Amino acid sequence: MFTMILNKDLNKITRRLLVCGPVGCILFIGSFFIQGAFREGYTALRFPISSLSIGDFGWIQRANFVISGSLIFLFAFGLRFSTMTLKGFIWISRLIGAVGLGLVGAGIFSSDPVFGYPMSAPLAIAQFTVHGHLHDFFSIFVFICLPIACFKFRNRFKKSGDKWWATYSLISGIGMLVAFFLAAIGFKQIAGFVEVAGVFQRLSLIIGFAWIILLALHIIKATEPE
Repeated sequence: MFTMILNKDLNKITRRLLVCGPVGCILFIGSFFIQGAFREGYTALRFPISSLSIGDFGWIQRANFVISGSLIFLFAFGLRFSTMTLKGFIWISRLIGAVGLGLVGAGIFSSDPVFGYPMSAPLAIAQFTVHGHLHDFFSIFVFICLPIACFKFRNRFKKSGDKWWATYSLISGIGMLVAFFLAAIGFKQIAGFVEVAGVFQRLSLIIGFAWIILLALHIIKATEPE
């Protein structure tokens, strides 16, 4: 079983690092939902999360990117310390770390006014400044590295005989990629998708972050002293 390849003697610091993952994910999701509900002229159904970093209150979302990303980066260390020194697990922790760094970078380099928000700006379907291109560069780490981590963990769970977690990890990875692809189509202003592009982007992140939350809780529970 998977628990057989975990380090049972976790110290308090490692457990706290593992808790950082769920905290970072919940903080990020909760924050963009609350901001989207109160931001004037913004609709979460259509516009990307990154657009919340634009405007007078954009600092809130920028801080959300940096703080949540930092917590997920710390979680990657907890994941590394809680698993045996195996090549596959080392790369998984690195992938999760890249997700955290991607969020931090997306917060440091905020998005340009694209995909229709703010409505007062001309419609642009791609980033057009260096700042905006760097935002996209860092953001892609989240939407690519996290599904790959799901697939790699799926292989580990499959080898250890944990069919439920292997299946869940596979579904999470595929779900993230499919939802991200549909969001990308919508942000390109393709009819039939543009009005729900924000929904698909949020769905992609929720699927991936839910996987991190449950994985962290699974590891913490599996390594509790008997």
